[in-house]
Amino acid sequence: MDTMQGLKRTKYCGDFTVADIGKQAVACGWVQNVRDKGMLVFIVLRDRTGVLQLAFDDQSEAALREKAQSVHSEYVLMAQGVIRRRESVNPKLPTGELELYVSDLRILAAAQTPPFEINDRINVKEELRLRYRYLDLRRAEMQRNLMLRHQIVKVAHDYFDQNGFLEIETPNLIRSTPEGARDYLVPSRVNPGCFYALPQSPQLYKQLLMLSGYDRYMQIARCFRDEDLRADRQPEFTQIDVEMSFVDEEDVMTVNEGFIKRVFQEVLRIDIPTPFLRMPYQQAMERFGSDKPDTRFGLELCDLSDLLGECSFAPFQSALATGSVRAINVKGAAAQLTRKKIDKLAEFVKTYRAKGLAYTRLNGAEETSSFEKFLTEQEKQAVRERLGAQAGDVLLLVADANHQVVFDSLGALRCELAQQLDLLPKGVFHFLWVTEFPLFEYSEEEQRYVAKHHPFTHPALADLEKLESDPGSCHARAYDMVLNGCEVGGGSIRINTLELQERMFRALGLEQEVVQERFGFLLDAFRYGAPPHGGMAYGLDRLVMLMLELGSIRDVIAFPKVQTASELMTRCPAPVDQKSLQELSIRLELPQTEN
Repeated sequence: MDTMQGLKRTKYCGDFTVADIGKQAVACGWVQNVRDKGMLVFIVLRDRTGVLQLAFDDQSEAALREKAQSVHSEYVLMAQGVIRRRESVNPKLPTGELELYVSDLRILAAAQTPPFEINDRINVKEELRLRYRYLDLRRAEMQRNLMLRHQIVKVAHDYFDQNGFLEIETPNLIRSTPEGARDYLVPSRVNPGCFYALPQSPQLYKQLLMLSGYDRYMQIARCFRDEDLRADRQPEFTQIDVEMSFVDEEDVMTVNEGFIKRVFQEVLRIDIPTPFLRMPYQQAMERFGSDKPDTRFGLELCDLSDLLGECSFAPFQSALATGSVRAINVKGAAAQLTRKKIDKLAEFVKTYRAKGLAYTRLNGAEETSSFEKFLTEQEKQAVRERLGAQAGDVLLLVADANHQVVFDSLGALRCELAQQLDLLPKGVFHFLWVTEFPLFEYSEEEQRYVAKHHPFTHPALADLEKLESDPGSCHARAYDMVLNGCEVGGGSIRINTLELQERMFRALGLEQEVVQERFGFLLDAFRYGAPPHGGMAYGLDRLVMLMLELGSIRDVIAFPKVQTASELMTRCPAPVDQKSLQELSIRLELPQTEN
């Protein structure tokens, strides 16, 4: 193989312009493709900025032309020559008017034929792309994704620095405080039988930094959660983490709206209007069936419970004893939503624990309904009037004794319909804040109340008196930033006094000994004066995914995990040898597998 000795790259491939015509130049990169026409040879050279055509002709030295004919896709080359105007211009490429007429070609590394083509039109299974991720990352699309991610991080550093935030690192080996998702545990060799945890977030450390007087903190923080994966989840992920002292909710939201506005302006050249819409949690659930509503389209939920209290339809009657009947009017969709498609939607809502999907299809003379024959004419007309039903509409209803089942199923259904009916506009970004969350939610598994966000969230001031007596009705000083139906960030005003934090732990049913064991350091710190403070954290991976309008965060992470929390390229996690286990005082007792 050749070396680079004596040559230095003058520009990246995509940075050459017509102003370079006639100049000596050196370019480096990977071979995208080769077109060998005998005396004419063209090589498309690629790097992270784009492509540049290398040209050889009958005036080139025979040995040089033969060398060019010997290269294949993904060879690594360095080429020296003169930039000239191409005879055949390619208007689709930024460098389509130019080519490098080569006088010196060096093959720096050969390459085997890759398992898939390195271009954005590939149609291969994701597993293959992830197995050869280093090749997948050469594709222009993946490189654009990661470069946009870099731009967002750069804006974060600049914006928060200019607004008085200090970037401070917090530890990655911390104490396990199991109150939320499962921790990843790390055994300590020098303290046999003891474990660190990898941080699910820097939550307690950033609160302690506020107590320490740093006033404004930010960090690009790595976080780890041992939980089941989805398209927008990973076991390890990155947060843009911020915290502020002497603030209320409006202060935190205003600073972070400014950050988002700056990101979209600098990265996508889009002006996001501020302030964002504020929507209380209960309103979000009533209108959209979700605490992260997608407001780019309608299909809002409508409560029909008061109209159907006396109806004779058994599923409605049983639901209304403790729950509700709610509906969506899919305007003008009767021709598209056939009975067969409605049956499939019924199966869809069952995955959200709904027992079924009632419908009325107002398709002219073929008007059909699964439930209206059980209603009086007055009830039927009242339902249609409330839903604003007209010819061509489809009315979809869910009834359940559990309000949450109705919300979950209809909330998911409206998003599914938006996908099927092509109601989601491209290049449109709707932000809003969801506020006034419940402070607690009841866990059937643990038979107690657990924190809706985390146990350090400050209760609403109006609810302080009933914190222990009626925790289910308490609200939190919490707020989530939602973009196009996805939570991109969330935070709260924090508890900053020993008395209130102890009350919060009592409301959660935690014994004093458990509290002291897990959080004694925090309670001790509160004895020395903590300012009112609050903050939030963004899921960086998710923010990048949404800005690029992609369907999976795996496409914005260099080396992601799959649903089994494994990485296909390096095949981790993997067993370790017995000696390593002995050094950590670990003995394995693996579960028995059935033959």
